[in-house]
Amino acid sequence: MEPIFVSTGLVAIAEIGDKTQLLAIILAAKFKKPVPIILGILCATLANHALAATAGYLVAQWLSGTLFQTLVGIAFIVMAGWALIPDKEDDGGIASKGRFGVFLATTIAFFFVEIGDKTQIATSLLAARFENILLVTIGTTLGMMLANVPAVLVGEAATKIVPLKYVRIGAAVIFALIGVWVLLSAYAIL
Repeated sequence: MEPIFVSTGLVAIAEIGDKTQLLAIILAAKFKKPVPIILGILCATLANHALAATAGYLVAQWLSGTLFQTLVGIAFIVMAGWALIPDKEDDGGIASKGRFGVFLATTIAFFFVEIGDKTQIATSLLAARFENILLVTIGTTLGMMLANVPAVLVGEAATKIVPLKYVRIGAAVIFALIGVWVLLSAYAIL
């Protein structure tokens, strides 16, 4: 259960103020249809994070030992620095709902906007750390939904509850702590 809890918490915090959360707000404001938007976010996140977790898991199977653990620990610390950088508003190129509807527009936009995003990379790192594709994918998807469903339902007001600066700092601290924990574990200091 640890992979689910850690993955959920880490991604939920990291996602606040992220470009995909901003995309959720934009889609909600544009289409005013929360159910297909939420379902699109869920489908896109499951697909994207399952691929990311699989990649992280496979890399962990090929590489092992202290060197690999050191690389994972350093990557988490780099993620901490990245979490401090604010994302810009990005609508993912969605100009209209077109003939495919709100669900498909949301699914496609979220899948592609999430590529290379902090939460996708975190998913790969978490799968490498916990060596469990399913539990990490479940956890990171739950984290994405915890952050994005309120954004869809409440719109812009959701990001004004807590100043994004403090959320980014919190996410950075969590990423850094995990990185240090992995490094200390790699060298049997813990």
